[in-house]
Amino acid sequence: MTQAAVSPGMAALILFGVFFALLIVRVPVAFALGLSCLPLLLVEERLSPLVLFNETFKAYNSFILLAVPLFLLTANLMSIGGITDRLVRLSRALVGNFPGALAQINVILSVFFAGISGSSTADAASQSKIFIDAQTREGYDLSFSIAITAVSAVLAVIIPPSILMIVWGGVISVSIGALYLAGIIPGLLIAGAQMATVHVYAKKYNYPVYPRATLREFFTAIFVSIPALLTPFIVVGGILLGWFTATESACVAVIYAALLSIFFYREMSLSQLYSALLETGRLSAVALFCVGTASAFGWMLAYYQIPRELLSNVTAWGMGPIGVGFFIAFVFLVVGCFLDAIPAIIIVGTTLEPLSRSVDMHPIHFAIVAIVSLAFGLVTPPYGLCLMVACAVAKVRLRYAIKDTMIMLAPMLVVLAALIVFPEIALFLPRLFAPEFLK
Repeated sequence: MTQAAVSPGMAALILFGVFFALLIVRVPVAFALGLSCLPLLLVEERLSPLVLFNETFKAYNSFILLAVPLFLLTANLMSIGGITDRLVRLSRALVGNFPGALAQINVILSVFFAGISGSSTADAASQSKIFIDAQTREGYDLSFSIAITAVSAVLAVIIPPSILMIVWGGVISVSIGALYLAGIIPGLLIAGAQMATVHVYAKKYNYPVYPRATLREFFTAIFVSIPALLTPFIVVGGILLGWFTATESACVAVIYAALLSIFFYREMSLSQLYSALLETGRLSAVALFCVGTASAFGWMLAYYQIPRELLSNVTAWGMGPIGVGFFIAFVFLVVGCFLDAIPAIIIVGTTLEPLSRSVDMHPIHFAIVAIVSLAFGLVTPPYGLCLMVACAVAKVRLRYAIKDTMIMLAPMLVVLAALIVFPEIALFLPRLFAPEFLK
């Protein structure tokens, strides 16, 4: 193999320099990733700009990526088909008597929503419309209302079925069933941390509390919500029992959500179905375009052996599994501030995977640490997509809710640190229910 025209260091400088320069001038991330490859493709004699198109379209030759638009469609069908309303009713029956009742309901609904949709963006959009105005009318501070809505929405990428877990499994060849099981306990711990934060806010600012639900109201709420709550059990259970793959489980989720909305709850019209399909197409195009251009960017990194050059210095530090875990979390926390989670997995996940193997960090543990860290990026500027959505619904600037958002992230960072130090938080359920997925 002949010498490349550009050294790995110079190639990295050009790729990342052009990428961040384009971000500064507000070029969308997906376009910035693709355009940053062009200078090297033009100067390298053995390459041509056609590589960008080839690698972009090769990324879509993946059966598993079909699950992305299908889970987005599931989320949209939930929002318009009456499923969300039933889950709100159940959430109120469960935690309506807690301090900061409506904010607690917000968090619990995010847990339920996460177990069905897998999309934080869809969660943030639907719950912002439900809760932000309702909370401010009940006396909650607007900044707090935006922050808790955005922060609780990130649970959708941690609690299964998660779109990020599907992409991770497809890119790094890790069992998606094991990732689903591994995300349950960290997701619930983070939800618990958010509820504790709401409790502190509620006590400090005297936020309202609802009367405790009667037994009749409680069991009625459970009864009408059971069909919706079966969705995560069907999706995750079907994969674990070998009934269907991750992509097929997404198809089942769509069919089940549609049947519930049309025939059981009878709250979805043809015009609403058309709107859901249109919105799904729009969100899917954005997400999957990022996958394609990020794959091309990742191919350029591999061609110039940039990951090997970067990691050669890191491995010389002699860190153990815990040190590497914190280093991985730090990298993903920083990257998540600037880059969407899907391209971050394709570029950074594949780059750091050899480092995790070098210290015998379990692939599932590595994946969950990375995904939880990336979840923070959904609410941290300048990217912060969930926070952007919540602020857009509330019609305020992003900086308006940053202080409360940062406060809410502090206890979540404690959970992330515990996850790094104690791998069994992630590995306990996979070892218990599906040890064959860990091999």
